[in-house]
Amino acid sequence: MLKKALLSVLSLVLIAVTVLMPHAMEVQAAAKTDITIHYKPAADNTKDWSLWLWESGKDGKAYPFNDNDSFGKVASYALDGKITTVGFIVRTEDWEKDIGEDRFVENIQGETEIWLISGDPTIYTSNPEGGSDTAQKSFDEIKVKLHYHRVDNQYEGWKLWLWPDGKKGASYAFTGKDEFGVYAEVTVKNTGDVKRLGFKIGKGTSESNLTAKEFDERFIKKFTDEGTAEVWIAQNQETVNYKQEYVDLAPAILSATLEDLKTVLIETSVPFQIANNKDEGFTVAQGNNSIPIASVTLLNKDEYGLATKVQLVTAQDLDFQHTYQIAKDNYKSVDVTYGQAMFNKPVFDQLYRYEGNDLGPVYTADNTKLRVWAPTAAEVKVVTYSAGVGGNATEQAMTKAEKGTWTAQLSGDQHGTFYTYKVFINGKWNEAVDPYAKSVSINGDRGVILDLARTNPEGWDAQNRPKVNEAVDAIIYELHVRDLSIAANSGIQNKGKFLGLTETGTKGPDGKATGLDYMKELGVTHIQLLPIFDYNSVDESKLDQPSYNWGYDPKNYNAPEGSYSTDPNNPVARVNELKQAIQALHNNGLEVIMDVVYNHMHAVDPSNLNKLVPGYYFRYDNDGKLSNGSGVGNDTASERSMVRKLIVDSVAYWAEEYKLDGYRFDLMGIHDVQTMNDVRTALDRIDSKMLIIGEGWVLGTLLDEKLKANQKNAERMLRIGQFNDYFRDGVKGSVFSHNEGGFINGLKTNKTKVMGGIVGGIRYSYAIGHYAVSPDQSVNYVEAHDNNTLWDKLLLTNPDDSEETRMKMAKIGGALVLTSQGISFLHAGQEFLRTKGGNDNSYNSPDAVNLMDWDRKAKYEDVVSYYKGMIELRKSHPAFRMTTAEQIKENLVFLNTAQEMIGYTIGNHANGDSWETIAVFHNTSKESQKATLPAGKWKVVMNGERAGIEVISSLEGNDVVVPALTSMVLYSGEDVAQAVPQEQQDGKSSDESTTGKSMNVIWTLIVLLAAAAIGWVMFKRSRNV
Repeated sequence: MLKKALLSVLSLVLIAVTVLMPHAMEVQAAAKTDITIHYKPAADNTKDWSLWLWESGKDGKAYPFNDNDSFGKVASYALDGKITTVGFIVRTEDWEKDIGEDRFVENIQGETEIWLISGDPTIYTSNPEGGSDTAQKSFDEIKVKLHYHRVDNQYEGWKLWLWPDGKKGASYAFTGKDEFGVYAEVTVKNTGDVKRLGFKIGKGTSESNLTAKEFDERFIKKFTDEGTAEVWIAQNQETVNYKQEYVDLAPAILSATLEDLKTVLIETSVPFQIANNKDEGFTVAQGNNSIPIASVTLLNKDEYGLATKVQLVTAQDLDFQHTYQIAKDNYKSVDVTYGQAMFNKPVFDQLYRYEGNDLGPVYTADNTKLRVWAPTAAEVKVVTYSAGVGGNATEQAMTKAEKGTWTAQLSGDQHGTFYTYKVFINGKWNEAVDPYAKSVSINGDRGVILDLARTNPEGWDAQNRPKVNEAVDAIIYELHVRDLSIAANSGIQNKGKFLGLTETGTKGPDGKATGLDYMKELGVTHIQLLPIFDYNSVDESKLDQPSYNWGYDPKNYNAPEGSYSTDPNNPVARVNELKQAIQALHNNGLEVIMDVVYNHMHAVDPSNLNKLVPGYYFRYDNDGKLSNGSGVGNDTASERSMVRKLIVDSVAYWAEEYKLDGYRFDLMGIHDVQTMNDVRTALDRIDSKMLIIGEGWVLGTLLDEKLKANQKNAERMLRIGQFNDYFRDGVKGSVFSHNEGGFINGLKTNKTKVMGGIVGGIRYSYAIGHYAVSPDQSVNYVEAHDNNTLWDKLLLTNPDDSEETRMKMAKIGGALVLTSQGISFLHAGQEFLRTKGGNDNSYNSPDAVNLMDWDRKAKYEDVVSYYKGMIELRKSHPAFRMTTAEQIKENLVFLNTAQEMIGYTIGNHANGDSWETIAVFHNTSKESQKATLPAGKWKVVMNGERAGIEVISSLEGNDVVVPALTSMVLYSGEDVAQAVPQEQQDGKSSDESTTGKSMNVIWTLIVLLAAAAIGWVMFKRSRNV
């Protein structure tokens, strides 16, 4: 009987495999990206310009202009892969550049076409001279002559498939032959509305059933005024050439990447005949020195005995800091570059992991020592400049030192000196800002050497630094520097600046405090500042033109952002003014958390990291594509030792130099567990009370799941808080579904999720709990800079409710945050029902969307007062801030309540609280609800209108009525027995037990019954087999 059941299951599996196998075995055709660049040289041009193109995150390659039109030169190429961003430089063979900066074409969808004018940095997406493309003309028929060249001269069976774009086509034989190869001449009819012709070259009975092919569909886009086109196609080259002289038939080695100390992967442009000997005709050389080859292994070969990919192993180790050439008879040679596999080898770490603490500038009045890590560079220079922009440049060679570092010394007092590094890698000079630079020029294009002592404001070393005792004591207030002060009625003079955080005595439209005074009055403990390091998106030279960004596009990790400075041209000002802001916050009892974004950069190719050590700092897949778990096109590789060192060194520097009190790690799930633990260890050496919180989302970055610094691995990252999205979505509904409600606004089934946050995310019972080992790992919040504000969410989910009703819901949302175990987190303005007009991603929206609206604060002063009272309540009573899971399980007991309400008690003078027992209720029903408490004398300190530590009213007995849409907190000084279960209310049974222990029993029984039911069904089915 059992055998029959198993056979039945196996039969189903085989059927599934049979059905799915053809789909699983389908081979996806390699994607291509067409790029066409028109370039107009200067009228008196005598130089031979060409293009240097590269896919974002990869090495570049020279491409000649291969055509001309009425505008000027044209380059038209098909690049391998589905590329979304291409970098380019117009340059000569001697690397004279038409435009000094690297430029990029972004958001490419399969193909792109741009126009460039010599000396003009603008990238035009249409002809700036108003010319029209001849391809836009209309022809009744088009005559095509297509030439095809194969290196092997094997043309038998190869055909041309040609069709008008969007219409059916036909196959055509190659009927002619010339010195280039073979050709087909075709007249295509009915092409009046056709702008291009598609074609393929392959072998087979039909276009959809090819046994071999050159490429996927390509297009002919250029036609003469007479409606003719002649093109040349070469084997393994997907570019459509409109002149024969532009076809490069010379075989070339396309790439040679070093995968370990001896192994080089090689790919050629055209196949070569296999010789079946040790080296297959390849040679390796370093200058005039020949490197012996141990073996060459063929990685592909076709039916004719031809191959294009090999693995070459040298007989001796190669030195990364030498340049090696791979050559083969009749093939263009190429320099060896460094593959991703090489960076992941233990030997790379053994050779180049630098553990010193002197990377970057080390300043004294007598000299400044510089050290940069650039293990793959053949030469390195430090370039000093007389100004932040332009100015005279002086180059000084750096000396090769240990572990891939290079050093130099600049004599004399270098305070205020602008500098960069130049590295020579793979035959090309890259210039980059020092990743360890402590300040930068305007827009962050040059580093600056500083005597940091001269940047300290008066009283810096003697400032008062507040400190919460435990992480769960923190009440975090998330703030963008510009948002606080930019409103016209903020009363703050230094609008949008670091100094705006320092001003006291400022008043809003109601004559009450704004800015720093207001935050102090509110009672929060920590101000979390959105990114304050140097970021890319705001042009610091055009601050007279309003420009806004959150700043999650880092450019220089160790220098402050210049747009928040009163003078971005002055590299001292941005440092000094940020220090003034931190000092002012400290002196007013507020700790400071810095929002850091080490998980990605603004872009790969222009980043200083990728210029100094190409490919090392970022994650790539096996096909060389950048990992994109961050959603911005690049993920940093924190698992690599020198990336990890950069992160740890950076947080330690900011903590010590700027006296920070904590960090919020953006997209922490991109990082690895060890890096985050190393950060924790480094900060503990400075101050063990420093907070670390982060977004521990489960992200699709290219890293082993067990290594990711996310919620699933929280037990291996102790004392690191993680944003609790279970609680957030449980309270107000999913942030990814605008109209979906949560516990406070319609979806009562989210109750258990909310209860999991109330206990600080710990595993309280089988049904209640999230990911946390201890409550300091749960950052409880309902609103942040990301996604809709709580008020905007309520407008989406409850459009028919009155403002008063939504206001009550918003109060419950805040009450849930501030009465739950764990770390409390508020978004600035949440307490006066902040709105962004429904904008759920305002990262670059104008000030009108993002500013702190002080009119709104005056309008909703009652809600602000309510938040002040809840903050006071939390700070005054440690029962809301228990530090261990054991304390919570021992002292917090959930009560039987209706589905629309959560109730619980915290007993036993929990965590040393002066109140013996606290009762908390959150009623999200639009009707009042009854609950049962232990008999005694109870005092209400929070209801729907007021909150704080003052008694509002008293009651005796064990019955309490919680008004509609109200959070309530009561306390009793009497001993409290085990909570009394409440009868079913309104026909709805309770979904929670009176204790976590009994909850475990019930769920265990349910699981056992479910298992028995499944077993019975399987048994019955087996009986019927």
